[in-house]
Amino acid sequence: MRAVRCVDGRPTTMEVAPPEGDGVRIKMASAGVCGSDLHMLDLGMLNTFTIGHEFAGWLEDGSPVAIEPIHGCGTCELCLAGDYNRCPVTLGDIAGISRDGGMADEILMWPEAIVPLPAGADPRDACLVEPLGIAVHGYRMAGLRGDMRVAVIGGGPIGQTALAVAGLAGCEVAISARHDAQKEAAERLGAAPLTDEPYDIVVEAAGTSSALADAAKKCKPGGKIIVLGTYWDPVEMPGMELSMKEITVVPSSMYGRSGPTRDMDVAAAALAQLPELPKAVITHRFPLDAPAEAFAAAADRAAGAIKVVLEP
Repeated sequence: MRAVRCVDGRPTTMEVAPPEGDGVRIKMASAGVCGSDLHMLDLGMLNTFTIGHEFAGWLEDGSPVAIEPIHGCGTCELCLAGDYNRCPVTLGDIAGISRDGGMADEILMWPEAIVPLPAGADPRDACLVEPLGIAVHGYRMAGLRGDMRVAVIGGGPIGQTALAVAGLAGCEVAISARHDAQKEAAERLGAAPLTDEPYDIVVEAAGTSSALADAAKKCKPGGKIIVLGTYWDPVEMPGMELSMKEITVVPSSMYGRSGPTRDMDVAAAALAQLPELPKAVITHRFPLDAPAEAFAAAADRAAGAIKVVLEP
């Protein structure tokens, strides 16, 4: 079968043996190129396994599913509380990063990874469930309510999914985006104009010091900043503004569970309720045999890329 792996620093489609052993077999439908994939490729972190932690497909019986690419040990205090994203085992066992991921014809996953898709959610779009899950988790951590005003800093895939989830909750949501394609996508998703009135929640989805400083300026006194962006380098904290406004900074990592409800199940339901989201944010689709072209497109945000998808 085909799988995308890093060869001499480049994403390359190669023939590998089909996966064998225990697990649930999934025939792949879509795999998204994440900004983290681009960074990890540059850092030489993807040299061993099949790439891709945003993916979806079909079970052997034809059932459409998305995939939760993490799991913890299942027995520690964190896992039992639903915070398996914090379990030390999780960081060493992430599909697409520390084990084979979804840029392949098929994959074997542990049963708990399966996220059933509701009617209306197409597996070819359901690689978006993973970034939606990141937004769902961050808002759960911050206690989002429908009567809140939300601003999002950053118009990439995480910013767009954060916009969509808050809008689905009934919030007034505005977004600060850099590129024209991002602004157009946000408009399609119902973004309100940014105003000078401070916001209850500001989502930092760009992962930069300047974005964090902007979030602090836009946040109301006593409000919250949700950090969904990934900081690959040290960032400067806007300490004076955070302190004087008594802003709560809510770091957020991946997704988990609250009682019986998984963030990823909520994300799958959200995808089914957001038919405009894939149309707005999936800007490029490439065949599995063209990973270098897909990664190059994903890295060129100024040329209009938001979410780039590989399809077997």
